[in-house]
Amino acid sequence: MRSLEPDAGELRRLIGACADFVVEQIDSLPRQPSWDVEGAAEVAASFREPAPEDGTDISKILRRLGPAVSKSFTTSGPGYLAFIPGGGLPSAAMADFIACAVNRFVGVAAAAPALARLEATAVDWLASLMGYPVTAGGILTSGGSISNLTALVTARVARLPDDFLAGTIYMSEQTHLSVVKAARIAGFSDRNIRWVPVDGRLRLRPDRLEAMMAEDRDRGLRPFLVIANMGTTNTGAIDPLPEVIEIARRHQAWLHADAAYGGFFRMVPGGERLLPGIEACDSITLDPHKGLFLPYGTGCLLVRDPATLKQAHRGEATYLQDVKEGELAPDFHALSPELSRDFRGLRVWLPIVLHGLAAFRDQLREKLDLARRAWEELCEEPLLEMLDEPQLSIVAFTCVSRKGGDGNALAAELLRRVNARRRVFLSSTTIGGRFVVRICVLSFRTHADRVGEAVEAIRQEARALAG
Repeated sequence: MRSLEPDAGELRRLIGACADFVVEQIDSLPRQPSWDVEGAAEVAASFREPAPEDGTDISKILRRLGPAVSKSFTTSGPGYLAFIPGGGLPSAAMADFIACAVNRFVGVAAAAPALARLEATAVDWLASLMGYPVTAGGILTSGGSISNLTALVTARVARLPDDFLAGTIYMSEQTHLSVVKAARIAGFSDRNIRWVPVDGRLRLRPDRLEAMMAEDRDRGLRPFLVIANMGTTNTGAIDPLPEVIEIARRHQAWLHADAAYGGFFRMVPGGERLLPGIEACDSITLDPHKGLFLPYGTGCLLVRDPATLKQAHRGEATYLQDVKEGELAPDFHALSPELSRDFRGLRVWLPIVLHGLAAFRDQLREKLDLARRAWEELCEEPLLEMLDEPQLSIVAFTCVSRKGGDGNALAAELLRRVNARRRVFLSSTTIGGRFVVRICVLSFRTHADRVGEAVEAIRQEARALAG
């Protein structure tokens, strides 16, 4: 029988080869293009193959893996300013290596009491950063999509009867796609969703929210859930939470803050003023793979009352009768749809303990400063029209049409030219029928030099287009 267990010497060799691969990748990030997918189809096609009967040496495997990594968007590099960057801290990767190698199960606290407590402590830290009381709780998830789904189901169980299809959900037109998908998965159709208009800064309008909820109640419907955006993906817009809180409370609706992108900015000095009232929400979605720079696949749902999570996910299983819930940590399987789940807590806990919260605060404060600096400099370019001053770390702009020209076409061409330089990678969206270019500064590897390059590239290409 062929063994799957390397001896100590072989294990060190395998780990060493992978460590060298990772170090080379990270060391070369500043020199790598911000994106490179030329020839990616051929590389991808090379992996369409039958499973091998015999094994392959690790060195050969890594040689094949190198081109697959390089032919991609360089999402971990300093020039990645597109979408919402995810940093991928090396310390979190080391935590994942340890977690996968020891392979302990934490879905039931009795199976690994100290590790379950470690993960629960990491959740407690995140709750404290949002201003939640010590009685709050939550669960680490695979990302904002599952967090939003779990929050929506929890709100449905807490606020609606079993026959829940009279329930109505309120969100702005800038709300993340994952919320709409979550509503559909949770059993609601589009007729249960109310799209609340936004103001000139793309923030939900409280007056329209109030009117829509009152109208639905008069029609015999049950307004039960309001989604407040704490940093939209398009522009980083922050809904006026203090007013929204009052309206939700008057209608006894669950208030959920989608703070996947923006939530961790509450950590910076003055952060309470950026996100006022978030601590009053019934639930909060956070993405540590955004604001804490952790690897993709690290999300979090926080709730003021952990009993609501248990109520929404209650169930009995006789095959778990041998393990009872511990006193020091919850059974995570009782707080979410997942029973089998990876040990996510270490990738949150270890980087915070290793680096300290101050290091994360410094990085987040720098990102806010860099975005504002980019906005101030680009405001001076006559071909560009800035949508708004940055509410967080996103700068959004479009092009002013010249002599009857197409402003959308100009903006698209500007984006193409800037990205063609491959020093920075920007992305776009469409708002009010206009093609909008976005700069999102959120990688711990992005600093003033690379943002300065982005601004200069935009300037040069805008002036070239202006003729």
